[in-house]
Order: sequence, then structure tokens, then C-alpha cells
Amino acid sequence: MMPAEMLSPDIDRFRLHPVAPRLAPMFCLALLTASCALASFALACATPFAAFAVVAAAMLPPRPALLVVAGAWLVNQSIGFGVLHYPVNGSTLAWGFIIGAAALVATAVSSVVFRALPQARAPLMLAITLVVAYAAYELVLLAATPFLGGEGAFTAAIMTRLGLLSAVWLAGLVAACEIVRLLDPFGRKGAMSA
Repeated sequence: MMPAEMLSPDIDRFRLHPVAPRLAPMFCLALLTASCALASFALACATPFAAFAVVAAAMLPPRPALLVVAGAWLVNQSIGFGVLHYPVNGSTLAWGFIIGAAALVATAVSSVVFRALPQARAPLMLAITLVVAYAAYELVLLAATPFLGGEGAFTAAIMTRLGLLSAVWLAGLVAACEIVRLLDPFGRKGAMSA
């Protein structure tokens, strides 16, 4: 029996490979935490965790992907509470943890979708995965509203705007990965031919 962390060649060929596999967890962590910091300052509460989840799941096996997304969430919360001065109260803290849980659910769902659609073309797979990850992320958030309030944030206009924002972030992150892959700053091509 194969360990859950190993991917079949069919699944693996559609994953993002901007750097050598041994560098992928650190590269993904750096990419997503830097992106999360940028998004946290620019967007505050609209950080595109669904897009981050898709990129992590496309680049890494499930366990490291979850750890990387958790790291990005910690950056988001640190900036929110430490720099943007989110109010330190029960509701805000609870929403912070719900956002983290939603990001992890989106990551887990993204990993499942990548495994379920090994024959889909890469752009289609990324799009489908983003839609499913975004839905899972928002459902977790919506499930918390009876306890924490905030139902007003789930209008069609807001959901559409945030979904499109996630799609733009996903496109940007994939583009960044492809640029790194083409520039090969970490010597991946040389290491593969050696």
C-alpha cells in the first residue's frame, strides 16, 4: 500500500513545480506567507485563503500543505492583531480561529480534488479546485454565523467579489510559480540533469 503522501505520476504531472521537490515546502511557505502579509495589509479581512489553499495543495502533499497554510494564517493573525490592531475580544478571536479552520478545510478539500481529477487539464483543474475550495471555505465561515454573527457578509455581491478576488490571487500565485520555474533561481534544471 502506498503512503498517503505519495502521488501517482498522473497526479504529480499537474502539480505546480516551481522549485525542486526538496525546496517546495520552504518555497511554498515563503510564497504564501509573503502573499498573506501583502493581502493582510491590502485587504485586511478579505485574505484569499481559498487561493492559498489551492496553491499549497497543488505544490505539496496534504500534510505539508496544511502546515504551510497554517503558517500563512498565523502571519495573517499576527498582522491583524499586532499591526492592524484588531480588537482583542472573544468574537474577534473566535473569528480568527474559524478563519484558520476554514483555510485548513479548504486546503484538505483542495488536496482531495487534485486526487479526484488526475486527468483534467491543469488550468481546468486549478479552476475547479478553486471553486470547491472557496465553497468549502465560505461554508465553514457561514456555519459560524449563528454563534458569532456576521450573516450580512454573505450576500451574493460580497461572495462574488471575494470569489473573483481569490481567482485573481490564484492566477497571480500560479504566475509567480511559473516565473520562478522558468528563471530557475535555485538551480532545479541543473540538479535534475546531474
